[in-house]
Amino acid sequence: MNKDFAFLNRLFKAYYRENEKNIPAEDSLNAREFGFIPWNKEIMIRHMGFSSKENFVKYLINNAPRHVYSSGTLYKDPNNQIMEDKGYLGCDLIIDIDVDHFYTPCKEDHDFWECKECGETGTGMIKKCPKCGKLKIKKISWICDECLNVAKKEIFKLSDDFLKPDFGIKEEEMHIVFSGHRGYHLKVLNDKIRTLSSDGRREIADYLTGNNISFELLGLQKIGQNIFGLTRENLGWSQKIIRKIEEILKTYSNEELSVLLDGFNLNTDVVKSFINSKDYFINILSDNTKNLWNIEGFGLINWKKFLSGVINLIGAEIDEPVTIDIHRLIRYPETLHGKTGFKVSKLNLELLDKFNPLKESNPQIDPIIFESQKNLHKIKIIESRVPMTSIKGENYGPYNKDEIIEVPNHIAVFLLSKGVASLE
Repeated sequence: MNKDFAFLNRLFKAYYRENEKNIPAEDSLNAREFGFIPWNKEIMIRHMGFSSKENFVKYLINNAPRHVYSSGTLYKDPNNQIMEDKGYLGCDLIIDIDVDHFYTPCKEDHDFWECKECGETGTGMIKKCPKCGKLKIKKISWICDECLNVAKKEIFKLSDDFLKPDFGIKEEEMHIVFSGHRGYHLKVLNDKIRTLSSDGRREIADYLTGNNISFELLGLQKIGQNIFGLTRENLGWSQKIIRKIEEILKTYSNEELSVLLDGFNLNTDVVKSFINSKDYFINILSDNTKNLWNIEGFGLINWKKFLSGVINLIGAEIDEPVTIDIHRLIRYPETLHGKTGFKVSKLNLELLDKFNPLKESNPQIDPIIFESQKNLHKIKIIESRVPMTSIKGENYGPYNKDEIIEVPNHIAVFLLSKGVASLE
């Protein structure tokens, strides 16, 4: 184990020793599979089970792994190495909101990339090198208040717009944690949902995101020369879409509406026609007895483009494979995240409302548990560029390779955990 990991491992052990009583006993702990990633290798050690919280915490104190996970699934024999022989008993619904997986404007400021093939560098979110087209990209993904707030809003969207009204999920059935890095996890503990297969979970994921929606099933059709659209009487997505369209029509200026529709891949003439028909469309939507959507230039193809764009504004930004996979492991609450040194803070919707992970004042849910302004460390920057970090109201950086800096304990822990610095 290198000196940086050894330092972090000691701190993690101290945390688990001092917080033994604060590690929660999750629902049906003895029926869940656990997984751990140690400091000296990237391979997960899984297929482990614990008969009690005490045994689990003892393992944490003795080993202080870099990452700690448990299953959403319940098993008769979680220790069994063969998945088919574990004795599947059902699985909680797991939803992962991670800003790594969707665009936020702040990525242009703090996410760096470098092409391993041609050496091109830049900022923002890319899939391949814009210069050589190759896929071998080294990325440094960072966090800030802005992107973490976007992730938080997605949790409230899930709760208030989908899980409560459409699925009847109670607030106490939603278990929420800050992931310790770039997002949040929401786990639904509900007996009916536990019985769902992967296919059933795929349908839920599609519903939450708006993927694969059939506009025809929602009511969009052409009869003769007339286009008939969605109605408010249909619940679920039809109602969500109409409410969103009304919000857009009533709150967007013509200039803002033009930019939005251009982003929906509608041509200039069609955009002008829509804007000229705005008042007509508002009246149609406000009358439950009417759904005649005749706007010049809008056939079924353009209406589908428009509705697809609206759906993208409504749907939740979830990591779909996590929701679908019945054998997925997720971070265990109140353990530590090895890429930040932050705590996986256990929350509820009320606590989440005012929660700000980078400058939280409530010590019970503050993820920055190694905060110390007096305990300073000298560290050396080992990456070519390190973005500015804003934690506890103080800014650190940006830094360049080979800089030697002296920073408070929690900043040293963060930069060492991110792998962009090394102890001097």
